[in-house]
Amino acid sequence: MSELFSGSPSLLLGTYTPRLDDKGRLILPAKFRSQLAPGLVMTRGQEHCLFLLPMDEFRRMYDQIRQAPVTSKQARDYLRVFLSGASDEIPDKQGRISIPAPLRAYAGLDRDVAVIGAGTRVEIWDATAWSTYLAEQEAGYATTAEEVLPALRF
Repeated sequence: MSELFSGSPSLLLGTYTPRLDDKGRLILPAKFRSQLAPGLVMTRGQEHCLFLLPMDEFRRMYDQIRQAPVTSKQARDYLRVFLSGASDEIPDKQGRISIPAPLRAYAGLDRDVAVIGAGTRVEIWDATAWSTYLAEQEAGYATTAEEVLPALRF
């Protein structure tokens, strides 16, 4: 994967549509393998998808989350949900990872999945759920750009 910014890690980009095998394994898209080969953490994401985080990104996120005060119920709840479903994985020689049954159930994964690069993480979606989500979000995409990226001029 080429680097978009000199000296920074490659961004995880694109959409791929592999299938889970009968054992709940996923073959990672070739473009993602170099960043995920040393190891990754798989956990629940938002909107009922799964996050695949390279180890360094997982550590960065964890460090941010644990800085929240332990007295914050919202922070404790988030940390519990985020970590309780987490599974550390190392892809095999074919670039496959096993998705644990509880995580497959959480994301509604059966056979057809969408694997998307989301910058610093990979997301795994049920293919139908991803199509529905994308169709809903594309309608507001142009109007949201100004709010999300106010300094960016198109």
